[in-house]
Amino acid sequence: MISPVKIWRRQKKIKKVMNKIGKITSWTIVYVPPSDFKKYAPYPVVLVELENNQKMMGQLVDYEKNELKVGQLVRTVLRKTQETAVEDVIAYGLKFKPINQIDSGRAH
Repeated sequence: MISPVKIWRRQKKIKKVMNKIGKITSWTIVYVPPSDFKKYAPYPVVLVELENNQKMMGQLVDYEKNELKVGQLVRTVLRKTQETAVEDVIAYGLKFKPINQIDSGRAH
């Protein structure tokens, strides 16, 4: 179980990079994940450089195979990060979602 205090502290960091845009600079596919992520495997993890040159790493979600490439524009999104028991606090964190060509005109 994740501590509610730890989740609350993480929220401050999440707000600073929420809904930011960046480009994928590197990626890999995770086939043998930690136990909390087994149900998601295989899944892509990307290294992203945000517009402010900050680098972040995280899971790519809601993507098509052709969007898993270096240079792909992505946006940070808030998603559930792991499964919890019925009464546990639900943990959310940042992941990345591709921006399609239609959205990219509105992104900047």
